[in-house]
Amino acid sequence: MTKEHTNSILQETIAQLRHQAHEHLETRRWLQAEEIFSTLLTHNAEDEDALLGLAASLDGLNSFEPLYDIAQRLLEINPNSAATLAYKARALQKMDRISEATIANDQALLLDTNFGLAWINRSGLQLLQGKLPEALRTSYRAVEVAPNDPRSWANKGVALLNFNRLAEALEAFDQSLALDSSQLFALQMKCEIFCRIGRMHEVVPLVQQALEINPNDITSLTHGIQALRTLEVFDSLQKLALHLIKLMPDNLFAWENYMRSLRGLGKFEEANEALDRVLELDPDDVRFWTMKADILYRLKRYREAASVAERARRIDSDYPPAHRIHEKALKLMYQRKDRKKNLKIFP
Repeated sequence: MTKEHTNSILQETIAQLRHQAHEHLETRRWLQAEEIFSTLLTHNAEDEDALLGLAASLDGLNSFEPLYDIAQRLLEINPNSAATLAYKARALQKMDRISEATIANDQALLLDTNFGLAWINRSGLQLLQGKLPEALRTSYRAVEVAPNDPRSWANKGVALLNFNRLAEALEAFDQSLALDSSQLFALQMKCEIFCRIGRMHEVVPLVQQALEINPNDITSLTHGIQALRTLEVFDSLQKLALHLIKLMPDNLFAWENYMRSLRGLGKFEEANEALDRVLELDPDDVRFWTMKADILYRLKRYREAASVAERARRIDSDYPPAHRIHEKALKLMYQRKDRKKNLKIFP
């Protein structure tokens, strides 16, 4: 086999790999695309197309520090690439280097006023900087130039949400999810809106979908707990709250809802133990002391219930539930005493 023939086969293989890698990019198979573009770079470390493809893959994988390094390599090859500057800006934004990200992104837009990622970056940066009217206008432009990028619609949804335009925001997040159903952020935002407007039944399936993507996502667990507590689905509430406790052992919200789930299931002894942990985390909330008194009352520990209710009344003398449980506990405590006094002892 001649050297020319061997080289021809190699070039054909490289072309096939390049085509396959770009197909993976189109279908958002980021890991597969990253692997092939990395392979291409072993043949030519300055392959600009492969470097740009690798940058897109890393962006999709949320690997922003490696993305920044690739952008820097690309700028050494072509310092006037709008795409490279936009990728650099995205990496800098995600690394919380907002001023540098803004400068790089503005340079990208000077070179190409129609580059979609640069408009997505600009709307995101403006949202982070609290420039809400500008962010809303920019998000419309991002959707116009990048209608098939779920991030453009997600940014539009956030911008609309900031102006309390909830129905339009929901439509934008729905469009984002139609383009990519694994958009965790869009799922979180839909849950946030449904929680705000009290559509808790619709929150639960969205939370399930989000937790399939990331079982440890704190935001989704929080939304799920809010919805299940409102719906009084205590068995599921117990599971989610306990999972959140494992992730965040000192989280008051998690412990409170774990305690409420046990109470709702009638597991008062366990609820009482969980409530002790709640009171360690927040010892000055009259509601928790009143709940402690109520649980002790349900356990027929009337003397303790009265004592705890009295403590709650000292924290807030105008809190009616504390007064009611105090009176009920005292009444039954004295009734029990009276019954003991009236007992006749037979020889």
